[in-house]
Amino acid sequence: MKTQVEERFSEFYEKWIYQLEEHVQQLIRVPKAKLSEPEDSELQALVSRVTSHYKEYYTVKWAGAHEDVLAFFCPIWLSPLENAYLWVTGWKPSMAFQVIDTLKKSVVPCASMVDMSETQVKKIEELRLKIRLEEEKVEREMERLQVAMADRKMVELARLASRVENGDVVGRVDGLVEVALKGLLGGLEKVMKAADCVRLKTLKGVLEVLRPLQCVDFLAAICMLQIRRRQWGKIRDSQKENTSAELV
Repeated sequence: MKTQVEERFSEFYEKWIYQLEEHVQQLIRVPKAKLSEPEDSELQALVSRVTSHYKEYYTVKWAGAHEDVLAFFCPIWLSPLENAYLWVTGWKPSMAFQVIDTLKKSVVPCASMVDMSETQVKKIEELRLKIRLEEEKVEREMERLQVAMADRKMVELARLASRVENGDVVGRVDGLVEVALKGLLGGLEKVMKAADCVRLKTLKGVLEVLRPLQCVDFLAAICMLQIRRRQWGKIRDSQKENTSAELV
């Protein structure tokens, strides 16, 4: 049974991914030859539309998480393959730098990343280090929340809940558990937003370093990875369903 948040966000995500595919088609149709200044402006407008699309995703996500944060830690709108690659409810920021490294080694003619200047490379490396430190900060906070589930208060509540039989006492214990869980869920919402902010900061930082055509190639690669992973996950789920049907 889906919760209201799961129902709403599943519907939103399907539309959002469809629109992302349309943006990707525009990105990959961009000519790879040297562009004039007016054409650079058009590229910047295209890049802005894609980043606005991602910002919309996080705006809707945060609103949904305020109602039901757990829905985003085990999202039903993603396939098991997609879920396997999640880092605190989304893509890991360090992945962006791996994408840049891959594009820099591209053998495709006119690949814009191959022409990165020394200054750009230095700035990207500085950003990589900064983002890694922020990732570690989020990971430490997530670990603290996980360990908090076994702190003295939670352990005593769990033991007490298994022993009480009186109806009034059970009600009071349930109330204490609810308060304790509310605190933990609030912590999860906070760490999820912190992780999302690192993701947005990574995108912003990378795009500020790259030239317009490089931004286009970078966003096309990042978006395509997300879309392909979703397609591969659906194919795998379909194959499993067919196998299960054959065994019945």
